[in-house]
Amino acid sequence: MSEPCIVQVSAPTAEEAERLGRLAVERRLAACAQVAGPVRSTYRWDGEVTTASEWICTLKTVRIRVDQIAGLVGEVHSYQVPEVVAVPIVGGGRDYLAWVEAESTAP
Repeated sequence: MSEPCIVQVSAPTAEEAERLGRLAVERRLAACAQVAGPVRSTYRWDGEVTTASEWICTLKTVRIRVDQIAGLVGEVHSYQVPEVVAVPIVGGGRDYLAWVEAESTAP
């Protein structure tokens, strides 16, 4: 089985997060996309501390797709430096993880 993982991407609007999730699933880079928010993010940008509302797109995928997802984010995201963070899934339902693998690796 491929290494399952979760990729998190923040976006400034629900529409942008949903578009990213839909594209990732349509291109078979991820099996599933969930959008949640808004969340409040605090970060330093251009030397200043900023707080903003964002939406989180969570993608269930496999490790071999992470670079392709990062490329997709670079194509369509409105941020100059978008968040793309991948974390391994260390356990879960065997059938679910097999589905994630099948959907994320199909041609």
